[in-house]
Amino acid sequence: MKLSIIIFIYINVLFGFSQNINHQQWTTLLKKNVSPNGAVDYKAFQKDHKALNDYITFLSLNAPSKLWTKNEILAYWINAYNALTIQLIIEVYPLKSIKNIWRPWSKKLIVVEGKKLSLDTIEHEILRKMNEPRIHFAIVCASKSCPKLQNSAFKASNLDLVLENATKEFINDQEKNSISKKVVKLSKIFKWFAADFPKNKAFIKFLNRYSTTKIDLDAKINFLNYDWSLNE
Repeated sequence: MKLSIIIFIYINVLFGFSQNINHQQWTTLLKKNVSPNGAVDYKAFQKDHKALNDYITFLSLNAPSKLWTKNEILAYWINAYNALTIQLIIEVYPLKSIKNIWRPWSKKLIVVEGKKLSLDTIEHEILRKMNEPRIHFAIVCASKSCPKLQNSAFKASNLDLVLENATKEFINDQEKNSISKKVVKLSKIFKWFAADFPKNKAFIKFLNRYSTTKIDLDAKINFLNYDWSLNE
């Protein structure tokens, strides 16, 4: 065997074949069925159910390696969460809300490395443990008060930029948050996942990294009602 081939195989093994993980299948589906503002055409997605199932099977067969970078792992699981959510909805569509499904976040939806995983498992046991609070503006629960579903797949090469933009877009979306200098009315995402964000004045500083309206450090914080109707 030629030395160059041996080196190529060694590099592939060393880096866990991560260069073979390509989420283009998911991007193609998103471009076709999700508008730039995040509105999802679930009826159209139903027609693409085979392509969606093929992508989910691809994910199931290509589990993250411990040798992958953090961004590769994050991109994999964010894409998996969003694709599985779409699959969950289109299996019973039409419906008005994901909450019309019995225990939607507890259903076992994918097998990865022999383990049956639910949306809850992916979110709470994998993504939240990666110490990246911006994931809450990337994973989408199929509801109007969620962050918008991006219409292209997340990928490691530009993940930080996309997460930054998604966070800024969500925080400044007046349908999701109402921000003024003295009073801040926030999405309940910030309440439910408070443990993932900085505390007290550091939390205001976090918001100010993204908010176009600068908030006083002693501003009053309240939380808005959450709209669980479908994001279509």
